[in-house]
Amino acid sequence: MDVQLAGLVEESVVDGPGMRFVIFTQGCEHHCVGCHNPQTHDPNGGESVSVDWLKERIDAQKLIRGITFSGGEPFMQAEAMAELARYAKGKKLHTLAYTGYTFEELLVMSKTDNGVRDFLSSLDMIVDGPFVLAERDITLKFRGSKNQRLLDAVKSLAQGKAVLWEDPNEVMLRQFHRD
Repeated sequence: MDVQLAGLVEESVVDGPGMRFVIFTQGCEHHCVGCHNPQTHDPNGGESVSVDWLKERIDAQKLIRGITFSGGEPFMQAEAMAELARYAKGKKLHTLAYTGYTFEELLVMSKTDNGVRDFLSSLDMIVDGPFVLAERDITLKFRGSKNQRLLDAVKSLAQGKAVLWEDPNEVMLRQFHRD
């Protein structure tokens, strides 16, 4: 299976918790004003690479804690992303996807699209919602605008509704300050 790829960052600390391998997919139908990666919008841009080639690149990284799927819009290539996310989970790597869709939209899509369903079920965390320039906030953790949510994908799927992600470090600090 092939992926239309916009680019890779093999070691990133800004695209999710811990050191991450970031896959930037090519193609996005959201076309958010002020998008950080407008060069990824054209689905015919970038380059075609195999999922196996991406797995080899992941295996070559010994310091990563997780895989981040970004773009473009990774859910436009959900079947291939699901395969990579399952592979990452098998290697005990944390999985995160950035998407311009809301979690609620993805739930609806997953009812008729097996790739979306499989990709969603292989994620630990989701940053959902389109980038909204009027709500841009560079102080937010792992996202660019206030409307975007950091979601715990596992809990969200189990409950059938968006459940916000809690940073384990912040939870620990809150507990420490209460004691």
